[in-house]
Amino acid sequence: MNPKSVFNGQLRYLFHYYESKTGPFKNLSALTVSEAQHIMKDLKKDNAVFASKRAEDYLLIRFDLEQRARAAFIQKGGKATKQYPHYMTLGPCNWLKDWYVEGKELKIPIEAFNPESLSFTYGDLFPTMRYNDGKPYRGNVYTLSEIQEIIQRYGWPQEWNHDGAHGPERYIEVQVWDDDAIQHYLGAQS
Repeated sequence: MNPKSVFNGQLRYLFHYYESKTGPFKNLSALTVSEAQHIMKDLKKDNAVFASKRAEDYLLIRFDLEQRARAAFIQKGGKATKQYPHYMTLGPCNWLKDWYVEGKELKIPIEAFNPESLSFTYGDLFPTMRYNDGKPYRGNVYTLSEIQEIIQRYGWPQEWNHDGAHGPERYIEVQVWDDDAIQHYLGAQS
């Protein structure tokens, strides 16, 4: 397998999508449960962004899925220095900008990251870990070398399912388990 055939052009980059007024890498998982619940309540009240449509038990499910993903990643030899990940995508997914009132994107070369701190899901963590349709990539967390094999086998969801017509996988999600490569973005406003 030739990684250059998988990671070419824009697909050599990790992308992060966020609300312009709050800045990048703001993470509900970094908050206490009550702080996160308060933010979710405000989002639901405003009803202006994608997150306002999430179920009442979203936070509990999220925290559980993050811990399951972390454990699976560590089991594969991954290095997770954080209890929760920062979320990015492998390659662009413009649809995610629409989740926000004024969506912004950051584009960071994958080479800026320690590959041992990156896990991947073929699709968003939520449906990947919860959707039970028999697809072989469901319920799995991948390392960098493993996701390259998955991409070669199944292609890029951003290309074959950009509109979501073929299932919930619309991008490859990256879970970043340390702050090293994004340190200077943390706390930044756009």
